[in-house]
Amino acid sequence: MPHLDNNPSTPGKFKMDKSSYIHHHHHRLRWHSTPLVKLTFWSFIFLGLILMFFFRSSSSSSPSSSTSSSSSSSTIGDTTRRSLRTFSWGGPSWEKRVRNSAKVRASNGFSVLVTGAAGFVGTHVSAALKRRGDGVLGFDNFNDYYDPSLKRARQALLERSGVFIVEGDINDQALLKKLFEVVAFTHVMHLAAQAGVRYAMQNPGSYVHSNIAGFVSLLEICKSANPQPAIVWASSSSVYGLNTKVPFSEKDRTDQPASLYAATKKAGEEIAHTYNHIYGLSLTGLRFFTVYGPWGRPDMAYFFFTKDILKGKSIPIFEAANHGTVARDFTYIDDIVKGCLGALDTAEKSTGSGGKKTGAAQLRVFNLGNTSPVPVSDLVSILERLLKVKAKRMVMKLPRNGDVQYTHANISYAQRELGYKPTTDLQTGLKKFVRWYLNYYKPGGKKSAV
Repeated sequence: MPHLDNNPSTPGKFKMDKSSYIHHHHHRLRWHSTPLVKLTFWSFIFLGLILMFFFRSSSSSSPSSSTSSSSSSSTIGDTTRRSLRTFSWGGPSWEKRVRNSAKVRASNGFSVLVTGAAGFVGTHVSAALKRRGDGVLGFDNFNDYYDPSLKRARQALLERSGVFIVEGDINDQALLKKLFEVVAFTHVMHLAAQAGVRYAMQNPGSYVHSNIAGFVSLLEICKSANPQPAIVWASSSSVYGLNTKVPFSEKDRTDQPASLYAATKKAGEEIAHTYNHIYGLSLTGLRFFTVYGPWGRPDMAYFFFTKDILKGKSIPIFEAANHGTVARDFTYIDDIVKGCLGALDTAEKSTGSGGKKTGAAQLRVFNLGNTSPVPVSDLVSILERLLKVKAKRMVMKLPRNGDVQYTHANISYAQRELGYKPTTDLQTGLKKFVRWYLNYYKPGGKKSAV
């Protein structure tokens, strides 16, 4: 094989000397054989990489796949990634499961899409809706912000009651659009979000991806659906931020967020206002106050306090400046569920059609709390009595990581409009949680039910 440098600049005017070629052929073949092999080898490698990239790109853009959220801890160093893994969806059998799960079995029942269905609140809400005869389809990305096996256990629990959870990314509009084509949802309970105040300092991108972009993605699909569903979604008590007026009222200022998580939830409330105003979507926001109970989140204080007390580890008890008390309005999960269902039951229909507003639509926001703030030190004392183990307390100053000193809900608006009335005190609620925790994490123990 001749060198490229030996090719003529003008094709057709080059005549090769045969004797010279024969004389040098053996020598040239010998010292050019190695470059020839290398060139051939790397040509095949390069071609293979091109083909592999092409086929992978084609499969990832296919409407028969969906992606999970980038809120996994593995994306801490790469918050620009939009997915971690691909899930297959679509086809007759898949659509049949979707329809069966969303089928309404009670007269005047709802057909509800519950996002974040494998989460703490999502699992309980989905189960409650199914029990009363509503059609329920779950949606979750099963990210690993905390132990995914707990989410899978919740999924198994819901599947036994007839709730199918579609696995995918809330930003996957092709998948969301397909779900609305298969089922004409009357309501959406949007609970999917990147949770946690402190984690926002490690992986801020996951909060923007899930809590802002994800919410917009869902609203875009809902605005174009015909009929448009009524939407109830999870905001947070964290929107009150540095507000010092207590108890917190829905009329109080919420423009001083103390964490990125709080800022994304506040942004969600403003985005909800926009889509209500422009497209006529019926939207109800729920500001949850420190929800706890069985099947809870391991990143919450009551949960990891229980774990560490049993293991004999020290637990941090935060105090504010000048030894100020840190307290939370702990709200038991069953009370939160009643508030969620009350919001769904009183939600008015959206007024848009085909993405166009035809009239004024309902827009609300409610506090869902317990109205009885409890010092965190008292929470630990209750756990000590229930676990029969003395906690190793480590008093620390409240860090500047987004945590606030005090939360206290004014629930008069929710009482009046939703009939919301919490009935579970912290002692009773923690007793139920501890019973579940000891049962669930006991080696060989039978998994408890919701």
